[in-house]
Amino acid sequence: MNTPVLTFFNNKGGVGKTSLIYHLAWMFASMRKRIAIIDLDPQSNLTAAFLEEDQIFDIWNSKQEGSTVFQCVKPLLGVNDIARPVLQKITADLYLLPGDVALSRFEDTLSTEWPKSLDTNLYRPMRIISAFWQVMQQAADTIQADLILVDIGPNLGAINRSVLLSTDFVVIPLGADLFSLQGLSNLGPTLIEWRDSWERRLDHWHSSLEKKEHPGFLLPLGEMKPIGYLCQQPILRLSKPIMAYDKWVQRIPSVYREDVLKERPVPEMRQENDPYCLAIIRHFRSLVPMGQEHRKPIFNLTPADGAIGSHAGAVQEARKDFKLLAEKIAGKIGMTV
Repeated sequence: MNTPVLTFFNNKGGVGKTSLIYHLAWMFASMRKRIAIIDLDPQSNLTAAFLEEDQIFDIWNSKQEGSTVFQCVKPLLGVNDIARPVLQKITADLYLLPGDVALSRFEDTLSTEWPKSLDTNLYRPMRIISAFWQVMQQAADTIQADLILVDIGPNLGAINRSVLLSTDFVVIPLGADLFSLQGLSNLGPTLIEWRDSWERRLDHWHSSLEKKEHPGFLLPLGEMKPIGYLCQQPILRLSKPIMAYDKWVQRIPSVYREDVLKERPVPEMRQENDPYCLAIIRHFRSLVPMGQEHRKPIFNLTPADGAIGSHAGAVQEARKDFKLLAEKIAGKIGMTV
């Protein structure tokens, strides 16, 4: 049985996606769920949140097979097969497969092999396109993970297409602005197109002679089921009234239904009442740099870290918020917590 893959994705950046994954990974681990975190964003911001810079430098400099996502798939650029992933243990129930800025080198290969996967010689193209899924499942198998959490960059390129094909569930983080709304509008049709394209390739593979030559070769289903969206609470400024944010926020329920789910919008549906809205994420302002300084999630900050007075109350609020969000996501993907 394969471990479920949950990816957070929007092709609009700056929506707090990496911070969300970081905090949810810690929260799930605190609930005794074993989590494999896969950093598939070539910028590797999630890796930087978990590991010290010297540690990352040593991992990248060693170029050890399987030590990063890129070092796992790099052998496919030659004549070898995927290298088994080597995970970094963060806590007893939290493991990371580090990202790698060199991962961008794999993008051209994925782009080249995509059209070839509809030709007659299928195995190598399908092996390369599904490489991320193979790596994820090997990583999860190594630690007996309950869930795989994935971070990717804000674009619609070949790397992200292969990651989404490997994904069972998708959460879409959004900001309270026009650009996030447009990103949501672009993302929905793209997910549908990728899903349909992958179904054609799976049908082609299952009817091919090569499948009989590789009976143990498994492929992802490419379901990428959207389970909801998250919206970042706007930072209110005196120069910009709240109505300017609300105008875009209240369009999200309709755009999500029409462009992502292909459903009819619900008249007068507001975001705060929308069942597809998993949470409205608060900023927690000065807690964030405090958490970054001490390399821990904001809900684990203590008075020794400087979380005193009003900060101590905000820490407890953050814990409640992320616990509720983790429980809601677990319910959507059928995972018991």
